[in-house]
Amino acid sequence: MSLILLRRLLNIALVLAFGVVMLGAYTRLTDAGLGCPDWPGCYGKLVVPSTQTLYPQIHLETEKAWTEMAHRYLAGSLLSFIFVILAILLFNPKFKGLVRSFYLFAIVGLMVFQAALGMWTVTLKLLPIVVMGHLLGGFLIVSVLTVMRCHFFKAAPLGLSQWRIVLGIGILLTFLQVALGGWVSSNYAGISCVGFPKCSGQWIPVLNLKEAFSGMHTLGVNYQGGVLDIDARMTIQWIHRLGALIVWLFWLVCSLVLWRKIDNTNVHFAIIALQLLLSLQIILGMINIVYFLPLWSAVLHNGVGVLVLSATLVITSMIVGQRAPKYV
Repeated sequence: MSLILLRRLLNIALVLAFGVVMLGAYTRLTDAGLGCPDWPGCYGKLVVPSTQTLYPQIHLETEKAWTEMAHRYLAGSLLSFIFVILAILLFNPKFKGLVRSFYLFAIVGLMVFQAALGMWTVTLKLLPIVVMGHLLGGFLIVSVLTVMRCHFFKAAPLGLSQWRIVLGIGILLTFLQVALGGWVSSNYAGISCVGFPKCSGQWIPVLNLKEAFSGMHTLGVNYQGGVLDIDARMTIQWIHRLGALIVWLFWLVCSLVLWRKIDNTNVHFAIIALQLLLSLQIILGMINIVYFLPLWSAVLHNGVGVLVLSATLVITSMIVGQRAPKYV
């Protein structure tokens, strides 16, 4: 097998992983997360049945059930594809050592844990901490695949280790902002603040941090639609806005400094891409607030979030990464 083909397989895996995240967002935003009350099948079947008697207390909503099952099918396809790539990397002597073993075990562990989170999302009835974990799992899978793909760039990384801490902080801030976004979504706090830039007419609303960020929830409760009061939801939404401002300012300053200090066309191109993605993400966030969470914008907001995180990883790999083995 040629290295070109391996690159293409990783590209396809990244596209599939991105599709899983996007479809997961669509599933969540259309309230289809409980379209199938069981797992891994749907009403005891591998395909959505036309009628069901297994759960007589639940009304079968075919469209939502198919949305949920499509998400599971796509995730299953991604898992199969990843196993093929891992088998190639592990058992083909030509590619031995191209990717660190940590990434190989990480991607398998994430896929298995993600499957478990998918099951718990259904069985625990959209428990917020599980739903957020499921979203973060999808982002982490894309992240690990992105890092793996960076090992196969044709252009050599610069190996500037002095930027490692700064860029690491940027990645951490971005990931925490993604986690905040997942907490907003899992607690249905997306439109709890009316208006922008103020939150329901206030620059700083009444904050209820204890309730807003408590991970302790009662098991067995159906969390579809959310159960927190308005103050707690406004708190989550406002903190997410504050986080967006911090992340944007950090990467703006960092990008300007990197542009001046590093004279490299590929790095400059990646910086431009990151800034465009951040700008688009902020615009989509404002659209979500002002127009009360239109479906197309909310789904795109998730997708662009994945791309922003991936862009930060690519920039970091370009700048602080080390040259991979000779096959690359």
